[in-house]
Amino acid sequence: MDNIARLDIAAIRSCLIDTQLNFKKINASLKVKRTPPSDTVIENLIAGYAKIDEYLINGIDLFAYGNSGLLLELNYIVLYQHSTTSSIEKHSQFEATQAHFYDVRDGGIGQLMDWLALNQNTNVWKRCAGIFTNILSQPQLFLEGNHRTGSLIMSYVLMREGYSPFVLSYENAKHFFEPAELTKKRRKKSLVDDFIYLPKQTRKFAKLLRSEQEKRRFLLSGACWTSKSVINVNRS
Repeated sequence: MDNIARLDIAAIRSCLIDTQLNFKKINASLKVKRTPPSDTVIENLIAGYAKIDEYLINGIDLFAYGNSGLLLELNYIVLYQHSTTSSIEKHSQFEATQAHFYDVRDGGIGQLMDWLALNQNTNVWKRCAGIFTNILSQPQLFLEGNHRTGSLIMSYVLMREGYSPFVLSYENAKHFFEPAELTKKRRKKSLVDDFIYLPKQTRKFAKLLRSEQEKRRFLLSGACWTSKSVINVNRS
């Protein structure tokens, strides 16, 4: 699609704050309880949404050869953009994440790019959901922040194809967290998980992403960027 709406950052912030305020109710519906997002976590995530909007404005393909570092940048933003963590600790954690991201066995960015190459013609819902299950299943793509960074990457892909981003809300939280909890217990390159359990969770995420499009409340009407290319799945 040529003209795609820009992100409504104010609407995203409002939704995330509402999610935070209702997290006690969300936890009451979950089998495995989650830690409520702090103000810093929310502001970091909002900074991440602003960053993917910037990528789209500038026509940046996250999956093009040589751009894998931008995925690490998103992860760094959701962890540290507004954090009071010391610079030394941030640098140390980033170096550890970077090593894991590129070198972890049966995972890492190489495995994700291989999956994308095999699934580049899959519909956008299954592709986004598959990206997320690849990020979240073991070994996870990042050392920390996989749910948040994965949500941003899914949102980037959705917007690249003209759809609204995924934003965690009070209404969708249960349908997001429960399959996510099951996904992170599964392993890539495991015969049973690859052919039974991970595809099952991928279908759940795909259904959720598609159902969320009925709302389309996170896009600015009348403000668009121009897309000149589709996602490139060359290996980073």
